[in-house]
Amino acid sequence: MLGLLLLQVLASCLWLGHSEVVKSFEECPQFFYAETTPNDALNPKNPALICQRFNNSYHYATLYDRDRRIPVYSAYKYQPGDAKKPPEWWMVEPQLIDKNSIPDMERDWILIEQKKFTSDQIKESQAVHNDYKGLKGLDRGHLSPSGHQFSRESMMATFTLTNVVPQDRSLNKGEWNAYELKTMSKKTKGCKTTYVITGAVPGNTYIAEERVNRPSHIWSAACCLGDEEPKDAWGAIAENNKNEVEELSLKELEKRLTELYGGTVTLFSSACPRK
Repeated sequence: MLGLLLLQVLASCLWLGHSEVVKSFEECPQFFYAETTPNDALNPKNPALICQRFNNSYHYATLYDRDRRIPVYSAYKYQPGDAKKPPEWWMVEPQLIDKNSIPDMERDWILIEQKKFTSDQIKESQAVHNDYKGLKGLDRGHLSPSGHQFSRESMMATFTLTNVVPQDRSLNKGEWNAYELKTMSKKTKGCKTTYVITGAVPGNTYIAEERVNRPSHIWSAACCLGDEEPKDAWGAIAENNKNEVEELSLKELEKRLTELYGGTVTLFSSACPRK
């Protein structure tokens, strides 16, 4: 009887740690205020829900579009720190290749050498490093940016290709960068915790021989908590072909996204202010 009980406990532990491409974000709910995810209006036809795991820890959550090979959004807590900038080790998600593979993100060459995946298998399942090589006027634009993470480990975890989109270079290095670093720092003063969801609206053009979608817009939303309850919320949106960022309320951002996605968009719990 004791042996059977031990087997049941072991099976339970293995199940809990098994898959980081998950069936629901209940596996990593801590990145969503009140454990409330955006509604289904953002969902692509062929989604993958990823609890972004690196070094045996979760760092943020990503809804990934398998067909367009870009993230729909990444959700995280805004926790900038003073950790040193990490090496840019661009990683991929093994469980997009095989759901029974290792749970942590990893560099493609390690998967090829140690896990015996082929480059074609990796390329079929998601965007790869070569898709972003030699691009003119475009950068790998982070949805969960390294500068919003507290530890060096969490910063490193943002360098996965399931967290980036082809972003206009002038925007990425210009006004969007200013929003991420300066505007967010100002707006979050007095916030005990700030939840952020940053996403990309699919566009009509592709890069890398039609493999990777170039989004038409980049957007971000934040919900700021005082002690325990939300006290403020805001948003930002930018067309992905010019160096301009429009700041707006959460209500205005959701309305704009509703028009762009063609269905009513709700990003946060109703407790987050929509004034």
